Amino acid sequence: MYYYAFVPLHTMFQEYDVIVVGAGHAGCEAAAAAANMGSRVLLVTMNMQTIAQMSCNPAMGGIAKGQIVREIDALGGYSGIVSDKSMIQFRMLNKSKGPGMWSPRSQNDRMLFASTWRDMLEATPNVDFWQDMVKGLIVSRGTIKGVITAMGQEIRGKSVVLTNGTFLNGVIHIGEKQFGGGRMGESRATGITEQLVELGFESARLKTGTPPRIDGRSLDYTKMEVQYGDEEVVGFSYMPIEKIKPQQQRCCWVTYTSDKVHDILKTGFEKSPMYQGRIQGSGPRYCPSIEDKISRFAERDRHQLFVEPEGWNTVEIYVNGFSTSLPEDVQYKALQMVPGFENCKFFRPGYAIEYDYFPPTQLSFTLETKLIKNLFFAGQINGTTGYEEAACQGLMAGINAHRNAQELEPIVLERSDAYIGVLIDDLINKGTDEPYRMFTSRAEFRTLLRQDNADLRLTELGHKIGLATDERLGLMQEKKARVEKIKNTLAEFPIEPTAVNGYLEEKGSAQLIERFRAQKILLRPGINLKELMVAVPALKEAIGEEDTLAIEQAEIQVKYDVYIEKEKELVKKMATLENLNIPSSFNYDKLTALSAEARQKLTKIQPRTLGQASRISGVNPSDVQILMVYMGR
Repeated sequence: MYYYAFVPLHTMFQEYDVIVVGAGHAGCEAAAAAANMGSRVLLVTMNMQTIAQMSCNPAMGGIAKGQIVREIDALGGYSGIVSDKSMIQFRMLNKSKGPGMWSPRSQNDRMLFASTWRDMLEATPNVDFWQDMVKGLIVSRGTIKGVITAMGQEIRGKSVVLTNGTFLNGVIHIGEKQFGGGRMGESRATGITEQLVELGFESARLKTGTPPRIDGRSLDYTKMEVQYGDEEVVGFSYMPIEKIKPQQQRCCWVTYTSDKVHDILKTGFEKSPMYQGRIQGSGPRYCPSIEDKISRFAERDRHQLFVEPEGWNTVEIYVNGFSTSLPEDVQYKALQMVPGFENCKFFRPGYAIEYDYFPPTQLSFTLETKLIKNLFFAGQINGTTGYEEAACQGLMAGINAHRNAQELEPIVLERSDAYIGVLIDDLINKGTDEPYRMFTSRAEFRTLLRQDNADLRLTELGHKIGLATDERLGLMQEKKARVEKIKNTLAEFPIEPTAVNGYLEEKGSAQLIERFRAQKILLRPGINLKELMVAVPALKEAIGEEDTLAIEQAEIQVKYDVYIEKEKELVKKMATLENLNIPSSFNYDKLTALSAEARQKLTKIQPRTLGQASRISGVNPSDVQILMVYMGR
């Protein structure tokens, strides 16, 4: 006779400090951050084979997004390291503009990116994994206590981070076809939205899309423009990660749509889920579908398409700029009219996906929900779009979930600290009714928040909270000392006219008639420090061993010193408002002088300071003045 001992399912699991639901970019950063700071972490995902999946384009960074990846890295997150290890091409965008606009971007091997992330998570102590769908939350007296999975497990945790991406009640649309899914070939997640709404949360719908994937062997690249990587591969991470050599980079290509392509696409509009009203959610304004483009920009006779390889060892091609949910036959016929795509073969059509999100005004600056203590939201559940925006939210949610579990003070980045601070401040104060994407124009202090100085801005903080390693802090301190040494050399080193006039003439700059300090020459328009060092070998010798990043950093600090100081002064002025605290749960209804909209928005968001109140959409300067007078009393 055999006896079976049945063990209650919940006893399979220890009680975790932090439970992370979802293993996309936000979930991976949240799990890694909390675990590296000392929390016991469980990462729950519906599919262990799709951890850190690049659901859309095989690239990281870009305008403002590259700054975010560098900030994640500076704090001790993993996205920069993973991107560097999996890149197949690197470009620094906006180099023709000032350094506040420079933005690193990489093309990545999609499969290598995901496998590298999984390797790093599995090598991170304190991270456990569980494959299942979370269908509900355990909540008691307004505090999160754990999660319930589809298989019935009750897993207890002190903090929970929801990073559900596009999976919450996700619906995929291709023409007149629609079916449930969080990503092509993967099931949607159900149960969480319904429970949160019952608990008092407000939810809504958003939409995003992706283009068709093409067999690269079927394309004629001779009809396209070649787009090469940079001659210098800088990368994202401040750690000494071995990167690809410039000559090893894969190239991308550029081609264009035409009136003929647009005419074919228009034939599918009557079956478009967006134009027929089957999609209720708003799509991304700054990454529109191809049908959106030809409708909104009818005056344009062509649109640019970027032809991007998916990796080192695959022929799969991503057609950046051709996101669509039109019927697959219309997609195919239209693409065949694009130069180089005449004989294209599809791996799969493009599609749109509609999903639930929770307006982020329901969160505090730590990304903890206001309604339920120790419950955090990060990523597309907050209405953002993009890997980088999701990853930085995951990092901050992971940090604060850990600190909540350990009963430590929260960590909040201000707008003057990081693009991450700008993003979270925008979400909390303004909310979003369309997928939010970061741009340099959103940051009022972008001269301070450059991609080159993220380590100088954030690594000490990352180390202080136990996330950035001693090695990372040491590298930052060495760089800082090296930069100061170079700046001191430039301030003191004299250059004779005979040593530099040939170079100045070549650059179209006035020649010297007397000795000048190197720093003063460097301040001239068009003068480059590396070129000046070549023209004046004695200066190169005085500066010493060449360090590209330190030299670039020193040059930026010298050239833009006046602008940097002006922004620092502006930050100080803004800090006056930031330091004027508003009592918690303040009753705005009693201030009848405030506009009705201001009273409504202030009551809903409950800003911590007058500075935050001034950035809330619908609160005008006169409302802020009224608050200042009242607080003064």
